[in-house]
Amino acid sequence: MGSQPEMDAKALMEAACRVMSDDSMETLARRSFSPKKIDIFNHAYSVLESREQYQFIKDTEAERLLPGIINNPVQQVISADTLSEEAQTEFNKQRNIGVVFSGGPAPGGHNVIAGLFDELKKYNADSRLFGFLQGPDGLLESRYIEITRDLVKKYRNMGGFTMIKTGRTKIDSGEKMEKALVTCKHLGLDALVIIGGDDSNTNAAFLAQHFKSSGIKVIGIPKTIDGDIQVKTDDGQTLCAISFGFHSAARAFARNIANLANDGSSDVKYWHVCKVMGRVASHLTLESALQTRVNLALIGEELADYIDEERLEKAKNNGGMDYNAFGITLRHLSRVICDIIVRRAAFGKNYGVMIIPEGILEFINEIQVFIIKLNKIIADYNAIHDLDFHRAFPGLNGKLDYLRRVSQGMIDKGKFPIWNLRDDELFNQLPNFFKEGLLVERDFHGNFQFSQVKTEKIVMDMVKEYLDVLKEQGVYKVGIKRTDYTSFMEAARMDPELYAPALFKNPHDEYVLVKPEIISLKTLKQALVNSDMLDTDDELPEALVAIFRKSEPVFKTQTHFYGYDGRGSDPTNFDCNYTYNLGLTAFHLIAGKATGQMAAILNLEQDFEQWQPIGIPIARLMHLEERKGKLELVIEKSIVDLNSNAFRVFKTMREDWVAADTGTDRFRNPGPVHFFSDTEEDRPLMLKLNSLESGEK
Repeated sequence: MGSQPEMDAKALMEAACRVMSDDSMETLARRSFSPKKIDIFNHAYSVLESREQYQFIKDTEAERLLPGIINNPVQQVISADTLSEEAQTEFNKQRNIGVVFSGGPAPGGHNVIAGLFDELKKYNADSRLFGFLQGPDGLLESRYIEITRDLVKKYRNMGGFTMIKTGRTKIDSGEKMEKALVTCKHLGLDALVIIGGDDSNTNAAFLAQHFKSSGIKVIGIPKTIDGDIQVKTDDGQTLCAISFGFHSAARAFARNIANLANDGSSDVKYWHVCKVMGRVASHLTLESALQTRVNLALIGEELADYIDEERLEKAKNNGGMDYNAFGITLRHLSRVICDIIVRRAAFGKNYGVMIIPEGILEFINEIQVFIIKLNKIIADYNAIHDLDFHRAFPGLNGKLDYLRRVSQGMIDKGKFPIWNLRDDELFNQLPNFFKEGLLVERDFHGNFQFSQVKTEKIVMDMVKEYLDVLKEQGVYKVGIKRTDYTSFMEAARMDPELYAPALFKNPHDEYVLVKPEIISLKTLKQALVNSDMLDTDDELPEALVAIFRKSEPVFKTQTHFYGYDGRGSDPTNFDCNYTYNLGLTAFHLIAGKATGQMAAILNLEQDFEQWQPIGIPIARLMHLEERKGKLELVIEKSIVDLNSNAFRVFKTMREDWVAADTGTDRFRNPGPVHFFSDTEEDRPLMLKLNSLESGEK
């Protein structure tokens, strides 16, 4: 055969560049997409109206530290086609606004900037938007760029925080706040927009207070893929149903998990254990489970709420109270997982998919006690010695030796030492990798870093250990389809009906289970001898040996962590629209002279036509919480509401999703994100289900 002449290097690279363009067709399509605008923003102007019906409890510490913004009301952006001449001039004036990303990325952040930029330029082409580089550090160090139309065009509808990068530095001191103020004054800023999570919006509140006398406004934007920024009033009215980025991350996780469900039900030999992000809340686990209908999903908030009624009843009968009955233990949790594995295996399904939240250990009472105590010990050491605990004791043995001295009263000489001999005894029963995990260095905010602990390994090691026990007891077996057994025996020229009663505890069911007492070839032979199917000196027929082998379960797992891939994904249609309108809302709050407010969308759980832009007073969301061993004023994280429609539906349906029966698995494939398609879902399933409370069909 003849061969084509080789291309020279230059021609090859030119041809390759045509084939592999810098931007895919999907990227080009994304950049050209125009998000929908809430109708209010199609009018000439806007005004802010107070909504006094939305009330929050006023924290006394927040009132003391944030007197200038604590009495902010909820404000709604209302359309106005005309304003007074003076008001129009004020609305259209040239403005300089700064924007900063803070914390981990979340899909949609670029569209917040796009919405803010578009609205800023709409009212005055001379207005300028400055982006601080690499998060709060850029604000403190006066590192910034001017955001231009071409730059915004490049990142419209794209994932990540790549445009100006992000960082995790906290502006948590008067000195830092003053540095930030100097930077903002130098640029002549009218306002600063902080895009971040609960801690970042806490920063926004303190900066709003510090900047107030200078006239510089500060607006926060609710960002976190964990979904733990949700705002409700004192009487339960939802003002912010979910933070941006949650839907995109959940869909990214769900797509991958659905792929694993396809794989698992194809080769039928693995349990895929999927750990998803979510340190103190299980929203991502719940949404991913609703999207995929996996066989098992653990909701941490439910585990924390668990009550062992049997233990309580036993204690009551003995005239006492067993406080250990409140909250699930690791051992009990492993039993719950094993039960589902065993039940599925009985129907030939020795495989499956489970989802666990990253922070599941935080909901296990016995582990949480350890974490609280260790946090306190570490914080006290740092404060007393002015030295970092983890630098002082870099190895596990050094840390354990220090704990041992505490438990022996050599360090803490109080009447009730925080770390006692019983703690030391229980702690030492844990495997070394788990002890090392519990002693891992805390994050910047003083939180336990669950992402650095192999949670799934801890849980699954206990599961494997108990499955071995159940296997020895003859409880954990793989069911064999009756028709397969019949075919196999007939192929071996043996009577299936003759042997079935001796082999199986349910010889006539669709899936037959080898009797519990048959746990080895020796016990198999004994069962056949006892049933007069075999003489003592006879060899076991190969067909029966093969059937026994098929019933022996081999538990294999594949573990997966879904986190950074989801937070870096491109935003869904929902998040594109949501974040763009948050950017528009931020501008209109600034134009209305608001400060210390969080831009939000009311009725986010409803159809787009019902969305309403609002400003929520950040100071009213704050309360005291322990951080790094001391109380600090922060925004409370929102956890899964066990009374919500979304959880109630999950709880009702999950038994069917176990699919421990003769039917097929109930896996659901959410499919890829169709950015322009009419089939794309318009909001998270959690929001859709929860909206049914208000009568939506």
